[in-house]
Amino acid sequence: MDLYFAPLSCSLATRIALYEAGLAAGFHQVTLSTKRLADGSDYLAINPKGQVPALLTPAGVLTEGPAVLQYVADLAPQAGLAPPAGSWARAQLQQWLNYISSEVHKAVFYMAFNPASPAEVRAFVRDALLPVRYRHLSAHLDGREFLLDGFSVADAYLFTTLNWAAPVGVALAEWPVLAAYHARIAARPAVARAFAEELALR
Repeated sequence: MDLYFAPLSCSLATRIALYEAGLAAGFHQVTLSTKRLADGSDYLAINPKGQVPALLTPAGVLTEGPAVLQYVADLAPQAGLAPPAGSWARAQLQQWLNYISSEVHKAVFYMAFNPASPAEVRAFVRDALLPVRYRHLSAHLDGREFLLDGFSVADAYLFTTLNWAAPVGVALAEWPVLAAYHARIAARPAVARAFAEELALR
């Protein structure tokens, strides 16, 4: 398998999942502004949408973070990164993956980081939208170690998005439950390895 990624973007969650699962993969850095790979080739030839992650598998190229994360988890069921397909717990995993993807990643951080977003829009998503999401997540995680009963790919994704709070001017310390959760996840060996590798590429 080969993962196409941009450092510390949402594709970090997939790198974490691969390491947690103990799966071998090649890694190819994408410059999102130019849609080029390190060798100068056109990333759009791999993923016409131009976004990360993209996972090259024996069956073809898989895109969209929640789908990629579940695929990786299902390749190594012994790692426990996703409950069995068809179970109530799996539906809950999908619920969290979709919430993080739509309500946190896209609704807030995509707009906050998009250079085309007016300053008023960036302020609105940071000051009005993000606190609502963080309150919901804090209420769920209060007294819990993970989003589900054990570490899952949803935790890898949420950890990744929590890394983006400081760059948009949000102090995670203002959300003690989330700050403690972020520190717990960051201390996992696979997470620490993935984060350090990508931080070094920035």
